[in-house]
Amino acid sequence: MNIILLGAPGAGKGTQAEVLNKDLGIPTISTGNMLRAAVAEGTEYGLKAKAAMDAGALVSDDIVIGILKDRIAEDDCKNGFILDGFPRTVPQAEALDAMGVKIDKVVEIAVDEEIIKRRLTGRRVCLKCGATYHIRTKKPEVEGICNYCGEKLVIRKDDQPETVIDRLNTYHEKTAPLKDYYAAQGKLATVQGTDSIPDTEKDILEALKG
Repeated sequence: MNIILLGAPGAGKGTQAEVLNKDLGIPTISTGNMLRAAVAEGTEYGLKAKAAMDAGALVSDDIVIGILKDRIAEDDCKNGFILDGFPRTVPQAEALDAMGVKIDKVVEIAVDEEIIKRRLTGRRVCLKCGATYHIRTKKPEVEGICNYCGEKLVIRKDDQPETVIDRLNTYHEKTAPLKDYYAAQGKLATVQGTDSIPDTEKDILEALKG
């Protein structure tokens, strides 16, 4: 089964993609990782992507989709794949369809916006070891200090309140219209994202059966 995960920043797509990867035995494909791998391997589309990045330009949709087609042709995708982070816009989805990339199901993880804001703005990270904490749900043993390496915890730029609002506005403007696009194709399922990863996982697996 070929799946797209949709959801606003902070909805938990990345976590659920990892869980589904184990449940379904199919790989998760994220745009960033896919681009980096193609560039490192020096594929035809990887070289085109590198040229664009070296010039400080955005990598065009046709290059990204070309890299995606190469990636899903690999053996580990023969039983399906999970797309996390692509498409982000309706034109990208249309290009995906035009290039013959078959999508079976699109699952939106819906989370109340106020919950998302609390999740993201409460996150704290250790830049040294990468450990992640939350001021409400995963507090460090000593406030503001990493449990593992003793470094000071910081708020990433992406988690600053004003940045979170900008990210959500961008999602509503550019990515949320994908819900209508895939609903019109009869491929969209919506589940409520909760703080319980197993509960959300169960709901997604049920949605995939429908």
